[in-house]
Amino acid sequence: MFDYLIVGAGFAGSVLAERLARGSGKRVLICDKRPHIGGNAYDHHDDDGILIHRYGPHIFHTNSREVYEYLSQFTEWRPYMHRVLASVDGQLVPIPINLDTVNKLYNLNLTSFEVEKFFAERAEKIERIKTSEDAIVSKVGRELYEKFFRNYTRKQWDLDPSELDASVTSRIPIRTNRDDRYFGDTYQVMPLHGYTRMFERMLNHPNIKIMVGTDFREIEKMIPHAEVIYTGPVDAYFDYVYGKLPYRSLEFKFETKNVEVYQPAPVVNYPNEHAYTRVTEFKYLTGQDHKKTSLVYEYPRAEGDPYYPIPRPENAELYRKYEALAQATPNVHFVGRLATYKYYNMDQVVAQALTLYAKIAGKPRQKTTLAKVA
Repeated sequence: MFDYLIVGAGFAGSVLAERLARGSGKRVLICDKRPHIGGNAYDHHDDDGILIHRYGPHIFHTNSREVYEYLSQFTEWRPYMHRVLASVDGQLVPIPINLDTVNKLYNLNLTSFEVEKFFAERAEKIERIKTSEDAIVSKVGRELYEKFFRNYTRKQWDLDPSELDASVTSRIPIRTNRDDRYFGDTYQVMPLHGYTRMFERMLNHPNIKIMVGTDFREIEKMIPHAEVIYTGPVDAYFDYVYGKLPYRSLEFKFETKNVEVYQPAPVVNYPNEHAYTRVTEFKYLTGQDHKKTSLVYEYPRAEGDPYYPIPRPENAELYRKYEALAQATPNVHFVGRLATYKYYNMDQVVAQALTLYAKIAGKPRQKTTLAKVA
């Protein structure tokens, strides 16, 4: 008899499995339909021995000391400041937009004070920010919006920014200095030996049993358990009784180059006519020393594994129906991105899982400062 059946071995499920087993002495069975643990953060060595992220780049950043210290129990870290370039007008320029972006793009030599005026002169006054288009043109004007955001967003979401909630682009800062870091969080690191190794250490406990390549529907009636922690799609749990929640998916195409370094930044965004949105070179992220290098091209898709909840009012309304069902379901806890239909960062999922554990265990927990979604 297991105390908990946990569905999904990503961050939410693995953190709760570890806490319930090590923190409360509970017997836990964790299962995942994929043939591995780690969820979307799963990494592995390819045929050439290069460490890659199977489901696209995962960059760890957080403002939460609690989350950082919790994960530090299971991994050493390497410092890593993420940087991104965008291919615009035949040039590679920093994104988020900063002083260097403007100077290079327009062949200017502005100061921080002058670029602030540059933005102000081009920004459109919008009384109420409702859409992703509003969020950008109100800061930097329409020309930069068209160059950096409109096509990228349309590829990513298959919707014009004017059709998407402001949250999609409002989280991207606009800088008047030369700071070219993609994130501004207090802790910006990568697991020294990869995410999968971290998950292996997290789940290495005699009270935790792991079943991969297993659909929980096939075992939920066969294996006795007291409660369920569910981290999969909430609409799937309820057999899509109200219809499917809309998601955007991704297709990944990997490519190995016979050179040590291929591109001048870890990630290059393509807000233009290319079918892919960005290209990541993994060795920047992992710090691996190798004579070859591996890239991944990301192609947004309408079908496939669910990655990004589509932020539109009608989708939020549909989720609220499923949320009501979830709250009325006894002995089942819904946690994580898919179960709560929110695009959380990794640290936010960890914080959410720690909060749920504290509630289950009846233990007080210090408030966690969540990073901005990015």
